[in-house]
Amino acid sequence: MKNNLVYLCICCIIYLLQSCTPQPVGSVDVFMTTTDRTKDFAYEIIPFLEEPSEADSRNVIILDSLIRFQQMDGFGAAITGSTCYNLMQMDHEERSAFLYETFSSNQKMGFSYVRIAIGCSDFSLSEYTCCDEKGIENFGLTDEETKYVIPVLKEILRINPLLKIMGSPWTCPRWMKVENPKSKKIYNSWTSGHLNPDYYDDYATYFVKWIQAFEEAGIPVYSITPQNEPLNRGNSASLFMGWREQADFVKKSLGPKLKAAGLRTKIYAFDHNYDYDRIAEQESYTIRLYEDVEVAPYFAGAAYHNYSGDKEELNRVHDAYPDKELVFTETSIGTWNEGHNLEKRLMEDMREVGLGTVNNWCKGVIVWNLMLDSERGPNREGGCQTCYGAVDIDKSDYKTITRNSHYYVIGHLSSVVNPGAYRIGSSGYKADGFVYSAFINPDNSYAFVVLNDAAEKRSFMVSDGETIFKIILPPYAVASYRWNNDIQ
Repeated sequence: MKNNLVYLCICCIIYLLQSCTPQPVGSVDVFMTTTDRTKDFAYEIIPFLEEPSEADSRNVIILDSLIRFQQMDGFGAAITGSTCYNLMQMDHEERSAFLYETFSSNQKMGFSYVRIAIGCSDFSLSEYTCCDEKGIENFGLTDEETKYVIPVLKEILRINPLLKIMGSPWTCPRWMKVENPKSKKIYNSWTSGHLNPDYYDDYATYFVKWIQAFEEAGIPVYSITPQNEPLNRGNSASLFMGWREQADFVKKSLGPKLKAAGLRTKIYAFDHNYDYDRIAEQESYTIRLYEDVEVAPYFAGAAYHNYSGDKEELNRVHDAYPDKELVFTETSIGTWNEGHNLEKRLMEDMREVGLGTVNNWCKGVIVWNLMLDSERGPNREGGCQTCYGAVDIDKSDYKTITRNSHYYVIGHLSSVVNPGAYRIGSSGYKADGFVYSAFINPDNSYAFVVLNDAAEKRSFMVSDGETIFKIILPPYAVASYRWNNDIQ
């Protein structure tokens, strides 16, 4: 019955488009990338159809802007200390050109959401926090922030003033660490350990001071997570924070401290893998936090990575708590997953990371390092030394840039989907290896992003109910479409 209704809707739309006079005249902006790079984010314009043929009408995707899902915050990459160091080695004009290409909403990519570390990450120039001397009164930004991260963010904000910034810590100051919360035995290491409950208030103040310091530097902080990868004990800088610890820290200190300081920065829970690292007592980490009525109001939603588990977990969490937001905050490519093989990675990453997370309720998608050098650095011992960036820059000249799958995945979304857009209903044509998502932007323009992971081309039409156009999508291709429906 449902298929019959879809068919009838398609027929009605085509009849109306054929019978209306005057016929609509307009065009669609297109960006396309194929895995063989014969089309490398290639731009073209295609026209609306005036009179769709009967053959064309067999494969139609209908968009329904009255069916609305999540509202999008944006898409982007991590601006780590390593990324900023590499950018600052570039000639000023070449760096500006790259950042303009990447972040300008008037150019190709339009990245709109970035993630930065609160203190160091495994892609920093050293291990540090912003308060390594005991006593919260000793808080202060370091050279990594003042010489690299903040100058780069300022340059990006000049290009895109609406950029959203998320902050995540890899570790608290070492003087706040203990072996476990019960014994409170001192644990003086960058790697692993737990946050000492006696320092909850000091650590919450640390967050407040960090947000305020960045805002004083002209860098607004839109969101934070209490801990990057809270179940990962093994990173070069890390802190274990089980769900009970995160609940206690946020409801007793972090949430109240942010509120008392008048900060409206969003807090996202968890920030780790779909399968909770297969730790039995940490399963459903996010849902357990939401079940705590004292801490749940402090969380805008939850953040996820995809290093293990299945993206279907996003749907499970959304179904349980549909009022809570979801964001995807980290994924990497590297030597282990053929990160430089665009023929493999573009298809898989667009399916799993780009469209896969958006179609499973994520309102933001952020990949890992925006830029690493040709030696996969700078990086920290004990962290990821086999990662590639969304782009890699040749260390011999700091000029030659290789664009990898993650750069295209984000760009194909951010180039046509503006912050504030809604994902909308879409139905109709289906095929193996064919994945898509549709949006309506705040200016009422439409966006459509599609993946063809098949050896044959796909020919189909897209209709928003008033306009219609034909797409011929090459094998193994990703394409983004944007058009205005302003026909009277």
